[in-house]
Amino acid sequence: MAAIELIGVGKSFGAVRANHDIHLSVEKGTIHGIVGENGAGKSTLMSILYGFYQADAGEIRVDGKSVAIPDTNAAIAAGIGMVHQHFMLVETFTVVENVMLGAEKSGFLSSGISKVRAELKRLAREHSLDVDPDAIVGELPVGLQQRVEILKALYRGADILILDEPTGVLTPAEADQLFGVLRQLRAEGKTIILITHKLREIMGVTDRVSVMRRGEMVATKKTAETNVAELAELMVGRRVLLTVKKGPAAPGEARLRVRDLTVRDGRGVVAASNVSFDVRAGEIVGIAGVAGNGQSELIEAIAGIRKAMSGSIDLLGRTIDPSSGAVDPFEIRRIGLGHVPEDRHHMGLVLPFEECENAMLGYHNEARFWKGGLLDLSAMRRDAREKIEAYDIRPPDCRLKTANFSGGNQQKIVLAREMERDPAVLIIGQPTRGVDVGAIEFIHRRIVAMRDAGKAILLVSVELDEIRALSDRILVMFAGRIVGERDASASEGDLGLLMAGVEEREAAE
Repeated sequence: MAAIELIGVGKSFGAVRANHDIHLSVEKGTIHGIVGENGAGKSTLMSILYGFYQADAGEIRVDGKSVAIPDTNAAIAAGIGMVHQHFMLVETFTVVENVMLGAEKSGFLSSGISKVRAELKRLAREHSLDVDPDAIVGELPVGLQQRVEILKALYRGADILILDEPTGVLTPAEADQLFGVLRQLRAEGKTIILITHKLREIMGVTDRVSVMRRGEMVATKKTAETNVAELAELMVGRRVLLTVKKGPAAPGEARLRVRDLTVRDGRGVVAASNVSFDVRAGEIVGIAGVAGNGQSELIEAIAGIRKAMSGSIDLLGRTIDPSSGAVDPFEIRRIGLGHVPEDRHHMGLVLPFEECENAMLGYHNEARFWKGGLLDLSAMRRDAREKIEAYDIRPPDCRLKTANFSGGNQQKIVLAREMERDPAVLIIGQPTRGVDVGAIEFIHRRIVAMRDAGKAILLVSVELDEIRALSDRILVMFAGRIVGERDASASEGDLGLLMAGVEEREAAE
């Protein structure tokens, strides 16, 4: 029996057709994957199912009965829960307070909290979702925050659970734990809809998979009867190169030298300690490590965004003291450093701005964007349209608010802005987070092309496969220190040991 049926569902936003005549059937008690390129309409479709949007056409059936879902309350009442890619949690609240938010059932707050805490403990025990109900959410690691989101949905009685890009911010170990939870929920009769770009995850955890392309449903297959290459081709409409094609590096002189850099995090705790390395022209240096081991603070200090405690940076022959407090990110950009931040929403984009405004942020003081003392809107939009075409940003509308682009297309906006500036040194944090397989191929080609053009590239990614595929040299960080260096031939096991804190000599044995 189908838990969910979508029949002829359509949705447009002005001239943009997000979904067209979608038919989808999700069997009860299964994990059903939905894949597609960025902008294919996956998230829009799930937002219709969860009541964020209203369909222009079509019908929704839950357990065989036609239902109207005008808002999220109606979706919850129908037994549908959703865990969003960017968590909907109040970080200063406790776990139990977050679960209660919007679902308070008692006029007396203390009584309500007591009841919710007891129910949370029961749910956590039954579904292997252990988390302290009284922990402050903002102090929990990302993997546990995601558990809170799942518990919220289960507390509201969800039998159908939608997860949108659930592993985009998780370490490999956390992702494995999540999939264990999903398998257990399936065994208990829950129905899971999994939206992800990671095809190997689809192959590993789903029962069936549906493929969307340009707003249409193009295929549904049993997972056991398909493979990664076929799914990638269905998503993109052409064969996709699933491995990075690059020749050997031809490194030149050092363009970026970091010496004894020590950086604190936002709480004042040392995040990176006495870090030293070089990045030479014509090479890609990858930094591998589990998230939270100092990589983020390190690259922010190099980019001039975060003040360091001590150490020095030499950028293209110019010495910078990042501990002086006088470092200007604009000046660092002017010297020749580009920076793709790890968190595109908080550091890479201003979401309410139009695409053409974000396409020039950080470079908006350049003369080409000004005319008669005012911003030249024609020049801005012309520049943005060129980037949209070069990077296949969808929809191709430079006047669209950036918040209305999919996550992968938002990433392309940031990458286009920084790469097209042709910097001598480029720092890239999580280049393909939340990006589909076709766009990953495109981004990887661009990164390798910049290396081959003599650029010095520092790459930070939690995706170990990505680090191994792109890097010419790999540095591994653990607990704020560089604990080892390997070349591109390093095995996953070797790097994994270093990432887990095994010292270099032990890992090499």
